[in-house]
Amino acid sequence: MSNTDWSIQTKLLHNSHKTDKETGGVSVPVHLSSTFHQSDFDQFGKYDYARSGNPTREVLEKAIADLEGGTRGFAFSSGMSAISTAFLLLSKGDHVLVTEDVYGGTYRMVTEVLSRFGIEYTFVDMTDLHNVASKIRPNTKVIYLETPSNPLLKITDIQGIVKLAKANNCLTFLDNTFLTPALQRPLNLGVDVVLHSATKFLAGHSDVVAGLAAVNDEELGNQLYKLQNSFGAILGAQDSWLVLRGLKTLHVRLKQSTESALKLAAFLSRHPAVEEVYYPGLSFHPGCSVQRYQADGPGAVLSFRLSDEDAVRKLVQNVQLPVFAVSLGAVETILSYPAKMSHAAMPREERYARGITDGLLRVSVGLEKAEDLIQDFGSALDLLPKTKPLQYARVQGSGRR
Repeated sequence: MSNTDWSIQTKLLHNSHKTDKETGGVSVPVHLSSTFHQSDFDQFGKYDYARSGNPTREVLEKAIADLEGGTRGFAFSSGMSAISTAFLLLSKGDHVLVTEDVYGGTYRMVTEVLSRFGIEYTFVDMTDLHNVASKIRPNTKVIYLETPSNPLLKITDIQGIVKLAKANNCLTFLDNTFLTPALQRPLNLGVDVVLHSATKFLAGHSDVVAGLAAVNDEELGNQLYKLQNSFGAILGAQDSWLVLRGLKTLHVRLKQSTESALKLAAFLSRHPAVEEVYYPGLSFHPGCSVQRYQADGPGAVLSFRLSDEDAVRKLVQNVQLPVFAVSLGAVETILSYPAKMSHAAMPREERYARGITDGLLRVSVGLEKAEDLIQDFGSALDLLPKTKPLQYARVQGSGRR
């Protein structure tokens, strides 16, 4: 059995760099050198300056390429630096189509930075392929996806978008932060560039900020490397090591968190103080069937809507287990308020047009016992006014068909 036949669970632990070739150490060495001695005046070695290449970072870049089923990987200083560097593939006069309820940092990058350089953009609900097709222009060069989207967990048919993109000579970028290659491998579905905030599930312990990208096309990889080297927002050796350490437990963390998220989502959907739950693991979620087809599970992130900001404030004051903070994908459950956190850069009218109301909360489920989380949220929700009759959700299994 070759390593190409191994499951993701096994690949996270066993690869060409699982031991150090010099010492046999089972942990990748951290190379902190910023520069490298050249023993040959006329021909430099593989490494010369750490912005261009570092042995520890290279191991991480090879790891994400392998896990995503790609040929080239890239490690950046943050998720946004990965996204921003990928956008540098665009030129003045180009047009990009972007998922409607995209992460707030991406929204800010597109509307406030790319626009200054003459790059046009259109936001579109990518759950509707006909709508996407109608928004493609002659100068459209990139279709940018988030699926599940942040924060409403909308599901886009990846292969459907890829077909549209190829028919119109567009590249496809996909932010795979919520699911990681443990649950979704977009390159295998035809996507050109996969992006990650490795700060989240990949590293998984709220102790590092990092971004990753992976591609399958050699020429595209060469272009992205030139941009990475020129722009210079690379990941340091110590942080690369932290992400590599986090990857080893990704499968078990995500499996446990997904199982708990499914239980919590089902509970929230039945509570009379909760107006709506957004989670693709629930059978009544509009994207449930597509998610089951293209991914190995619904993931560990869900959102739910309360009546208004006052209800949110009261809930936050009364829950005990979740960390109330920016970010997601950690061992601890993180409760976030998109209106003032992840999507603070988005004007209120734009947020509301997308359904990101002042009553919306996002939960990244951690490794706590599901029953403890349910009890904690339940106690806090019981203090809020009831907005609907008691309902019972139908829960859809998370296995891939």
